[in-house]
Amino acid sequence: MAPGDRQDRIGRLLNLLRADDTDKLEATRPFGPREFTDPEAAARERDLIFGRVPSIVAHSSELARPGDFLTLTMPRNRVIVVRQRDGGVKSFVNACRHRGALLEERPSGRCRLFSCPYHRWSYDTDGSLRSVTYDHTFGELDHAASGLVELPTEERHGFVWLVDSASAAIDVAAWLGPEMDAALAGYRMEALVNYRAEGFDEPVNWKIMQDAFLDGYHIKFAHPNTAGKIIHTNVLAVEDYGRHARFLSPRKSIDRFLEEDPGDADLGRHVTESHFVGPNSTLLRQPDHFQLLTFRPHPADPGRSRMEMRVLVPTVEASGFSEAEWEKRWNKNWQILLDVLHAEDFPLLRASQTAVSSADAGGMVLGRNEVVNQIFHREVRRLTESGTR
Repeated sequence: MAPGDRQDRIGRLLNLLRADDTDKLEATRPFGPREFTDPEAAARERDLIFGRVPSIVAHSSELARPGDFLTLTMPRNRVIVVRQRDGGVKSFVNACRHRGALLEERPSGRCRLFSCPYHRWSYDTDGSLRSVTYDHTFGELDHAASGLVELPTEERHGFVWLVDSASAAIDVAAWLGPEMDAALAGYRMEALVNYRAEGFDEPVNWKIMQDAFLDGYHIKFAHPNTAGKIIHTNVLAVEDYGRHARFLSPRKSIDRFLEEDPGDADLGRHVTESHFVGPNSTLLRQPDHFQLLTFRPHPADPGRSRMEMRVLVPTVEASGFSEAEWEKRWNKNWQILLDVLHAEDFPLLRASQTAVSSADAGGMVLGRNEVVNQIFHREVRRLTESGTR
């Protein structure tokens, strides 16, 4: 977004704050607890959302060199993602084509080839079958057709994107649309590095998890001693891009400008600029770094999901800090985020999943002020009901 556009949006946010108001939709949206507990709904989401559209699985810096790989559990497949010798990235189903053994158990690493622990068949990092042990006794085999099953993968804007179905295609720019594609391009996140990534397997439906991090309505209630001291509650300026959204939250440091004309002052450090990057990510642009949160459903249990958190920062060289200062700064930031997750977010969300699992849990409602949550639920419904992009 051009600096002038951003200033205009911050100006609109200031006007909302002055009026004790927030962006709102025309109506509330009813929904029900079965959206978080129904196995059939969960199966549709796995197939019609994650099996059809791209989602972020890594930052490019996590696969810095040829042979670098990571493994993950997607809603439909166990997956290996690996940097190729030509600099590209490919993803494969993590299963040997001989007897289906799990090919790679390590969460990440670097290798020249993948070797099955069961009978020692091996595969090049491009997925092609490299060798069959005792092949003179094995029998006829079409080597070209016996490589690893490839999943659609694309690298764009510093992220690795994956569609969790071998029969699908991938076009990240088309999925993002012009507004979100331009926004992500402008941030140049390919120049950043992933300081740290960690995954959390939680007894919570993925949509309950995603909802929490799109919500500006709960901050002072759920986080009174942390985020509630820094960010205003129930004040968001939202742009609805259809599949995605961008929204600004005011930090309390902006309060000095409620009655004082900011003029040409850059107010960017007084706001948090967040993005719902559908179908399952929240990207937060902070004054000096980005935080990426992704949420994936469990392959079978609608009451479980995996959240992954990444902090994307300038390199040591670009930051102007010594390596020790850089490490100290981002380690402190990371620890604060972890403390809030474990002490405040996760206990609340686990309890929410417990509550909606009650046999007679009643109907629920999203408010007019919960704009981004309504956008998220609208898009989940659109994808699962139409089965199209």
